Amino acid sequence: MSSYYSHPSAIIDEGASIGSGSKIWHFCHIMSKAKIGKNCNLGQNVFVADEVTLGNNVKVQNNVSIYEGVVIEDNVFLGPSMVFTNVMNPRSEVSRKEEYKPTLVKEGASVGANATIVCGNTIGQYAFIGAGTVITKDVPDYALMVGNPGKQLGWMSKNGQRLQIDENNYAQCPMTGEMYHLENGRLKLMPDYA
Repeated sequence: MSSYYSHPSAIIDEGASIGSGSKIWHFCHIMSKAKIGKNCNLGQNVFVADEVTLGNNVKVQNNVSIYEGVVIEDNVFLGPSMVFTNVMNPRSEVSRKEEYKPTLVKEGASVGANATIVCGNTIGQYAFIGAGTVITKDVPDYALMVGNPGKQLGWMSKNGQRLQIDENNYAQCPMTGEMYHLENGRLKLMPDYA
């Protein structure tokens, strides 16, 4: 008996690694060299390509394709119909598999519905990518990104709350009380709360 759940309509190729407690729902396809961690939830019509790694407790909503070259760390949320790319200049008649660019989504990040992550970029820890946003460059930890192309609108806490930076470059999460400090354009969770 499997240590994970898969809906009967899901296709899981032999060799795929899937952690215990994970759930794979209707019409998903997991390729043979994919690695999925523990307690993940893959919604309807999710595709996970070879050489893709998903950490533990990753939530992938409906209609998401995760292509070769993408690494997803623990506790990441991928919203409905968001998009990853893996080639910068695709052409139907030109094979560019050797040009796949890696994309890294770090721990705790959230990517909103219909957002696009252009390949070769890193999404920082606990960053928050708004619905429909197009990411064309690296995103700092805790950054709130919106628009096309994505621009930083502010900062978010680990809990997913908008942070207000005070005159001394400190911010407190209104839900958890965790304190953050902004220094040299980087927001950091203060050591007492890490």
